[in-house]
This record gives sequence, structure tokens and C-alpha cells, in this order.
Amino acid sequence: MKARSLHLRLMAGAMVAILAALAVAWLAMTWLFERHIERREAAELTRAALVLVSGLSLGPGGVPVAASRPVDSRFDAPAGGRYWQVGGGGGLRSRSLWDQALPVSAGAPSGDWRARVGPGPFGARLLFVERTVRPDRAGPQVLVQVATDEAALSAARREFGRDLAFFLAVLWAVLSVAALVQVRLGLRPLTQLRADLERLRRSPSARLPAGAPREIEPLVGAINALADAREADLARARRRAADLAHSLKTPLAALSAQSRRAREDGAPAAADGLDRAIAAVAAALESELARARAATARDGARDGHAAPAAVAERLVGVIERTDDGSRRAFEIDLPAELRLPLSEDALTEILGALIENAARHGRRRVRIAGSDGVLTIEDDGPGIDQGRAESALIRGGRLDEAGPGHGLGLAIVADLVEATEGAIVLDRSPMGGLRVRLSWLPAQRDPGP
Repeated sequence: MKARSLHLRLMAGAMVAILAALAVAWLAMTWLFERHIERREAAELTRAALVLVSGLSLGPGGVPVAASRPVDSRFDAPAGGRYWQVGGGGGLRSRSLWDQALPVSAGAPSGDWRARVGPGPFGARLLFVERTVRPDRAGPQVLVQVATDEAALSAARREFGRDLAFFLAVLWAVLSVAALVQVRLGLRPLTQLRADLERLRRSPSARLPAGAPREIEPLVGAINALADAREADLARARRRAADLAHSLKTPLAALSAQSRRAREDGAPAAADGLDRAIAAVAAALESELARARAATARDGARDGHAAPAAVAERLVGVIERTDDGSRRAFEIDLPAELRLPLSEDALTEILGALIENAARHGRRRVRIAGSDGVLTIEDDGPGIDQGRAESALIRGGRLDEAGPGHGLGLAIVADLVEATEGAIVLDRSPMGGLRVRLSWLPAQRDPGP
């Protein structure tokens, strides 16, 4: 199963790449260290061989004689780890060889010292430095060999490898943390892009800001172009719906005139049928016009911070002048500093429909209260029966089947509340009537002067 997290993919790739690079570095550095200590050891052996060669001569019968010998206690201790030999197995050799001899290799150069690794006495592997020299100008060539036990070199190589591995492991951890910081910094523009997309989802008029990094600038441009096309399509659809609704008003007015003439001509049954049909179509048209206005308000609903106290005061002042409102007592209990995360137009659409509905169905009192992102509109009317709340919020659902209207107001309110990311609940008020509870979280308050 592939990882769906870009952050996880980048981190895993970086950690594996760093680990592979450090493993190659460990192999290369241990090999270089081994070559370095071998060269240093070969140089030291060469100096010992030069001391040996400087006093080398041939005695009677061509037997090599060494007047000067290397000064190192390991050459004198049996199996001491340092060995020298002049001539073959029966020639001159160091006390450290005891009863052993260095293996003679063919093809030793005469012009320079050769270093090689091979098996030696006492079951050990040795690093050899060897060369053929001519002690006397007229005499034969003699093979000179100086060797050291490679075990010390191998131990130094292993110790260096362990120390280097520990250091590289710490370095891997440090570089992994640095990669984590780099990945997070690199993906930070995508995090900001996600927040900008959330704002774009809430409001079709919003756009992704300019100034994005060069790598994601084409994506920002494509998203903004798509948002432009979506906003244009929405505006076109709303205009067409509004134009259609307005264009049907004239034929409906003509049908109303025909209904009056039919009633005057003594055909009341036909006139009643026309009136019912005209009322149904008019209600549908008014609903579409209301939805077009609500959709316009909904586009910018999350961009504002409305003050419900001021909106409620203004609406109650208008509704009190109507027939239903003039017979009701309105109570407004809203903090002046309370702010809700939606536009004032959207809140006006919502509260206007709910307060008007409460004034129509209440007997004497209507109460509007709220705090901390919650509004309640309640009355002392007949209320709502258990189980009818959901049906009242759908298109065509009504609380009072006997009254006038087509049950579209509460459905539009529910659409607006949902579009502004709020919640609506209908239940029975302590006053005896209907209580509508609206909530938007989180709510905001003015900081005050």
C-alpha cells in the first residue's frame, strides 16, 4: 500500500538517501584509512630495510653479512611481529623468525622497493617490503625482505571502522532532523494553500492570493481560473432564474385579470380554479426570487461578522407595523458585542423569516435571545408536535397546514443556516410555542474600546 502522505514520502526518501550516502562514505573512508596506514607502515619498513642494506656485504662463499641492523625490539623477540631476511630461507635473518623463514617471492624488483601482503610464518599474514640488491658490484644479487604482522593493521582498521560508524550514525540522525525541517519548510506553502482553498470553498468570490512559490504558481493560476468560471456560471444561473421569475409576472397578472372577468361574468368556480393556480405559481416565483437573494447573501456569508442585536432591532421595528406584529410584545435579549460568523445580509434573511413566522403564530409574546454563537427565536403560540420538526424544514413543509402560504420560509432559512456552516433545531419553547435554535461556532465578540 502506497503512502498517501507527501510529507512521509519525502522524509522516507531523504532518510534512505542519506543512509545510503553515509554507507558508501563509510566503505570509502575505511578503505582510504586502510591504504593510508599500509603506506605509512610500508614507509617505516622501507626505512628499516635501508638501515639493513646500508651495512650489507658478502662474506666468504658469498654469504651475506649485515653490519647494521634495524633497531626495534620486535625484530629480536621470537614471533615479535617484525621480521627481516636477507637471501633465501638459509640466509641471514632476524631473531624474531626463530626457526621460521620468510617465503621467497619471485620477481622482486631491483630498482625500487615493492610492498605486498601475503602469508608468513607462525600462521600470520604479513605486509612485505622487498627488493633485490647487489652488495658488491661484482657479486650476485641478494633478496632483502622486511615484514610486519598485518594483525595490528587489521585491528586499527576495525577500530577506525567502529568509531567512524558511530560518528556516521549520529550524523545520519542530525541530517534526518535537518531533512525534516527542510521538508516542513518546503511544504509550508501547501499548508497555506489548503487554508486558502477552504476560504475559496466558503465563498465563490474569494481567490487564491498571488505571490505563491514559482513551483506551485501554475496550480494557483489554474485554481483561480476554475473559480472564475464557477462564479460566472453561478451568476449566470441566478440571473436566468431571476429573469424567468420576473418574465412570468406579466402573464400571471393577465391571468388574474381573466379570473376577475370570469367572476364578473358569473363563473365563480372557474375563477376560483384560476386563482388557486395563480397563487401556486406566484408562490413558486416568490420562492425562487427569495432563493436568488439568499444565494447572493450566502456567497459572502462567511466573510462577515454580523451583529445580531442591531439586525433584530431593525427587523422588529418593521414587523411591529404589520397586522400580526402590532398585536405582539417583542423581547430582545442580545448582547451588543456579540458577533456571528456570517454576513449581515444573510443574518437579515434568516432572522426576518423567523421573527415574522413567530409573530404570525404567537399569541402575545415573541422573544429573541442569544449568546456565544447561539440565537433562539421563540413564541407562545401552539408550538410544534413531536416528530414534525424535520418535515417543517423541507421545501413545502409547514407548521400550520390551515394557514396561508406554501411552507417555503423555513426551508430557505435552513438552507442559509447550512450554507453558513451553522445548525438549526426546532423544539418546544418554555413559553409553550415554537423555539428555533440557531448556532454558529466559533462565535466572535468585539474586543471593545
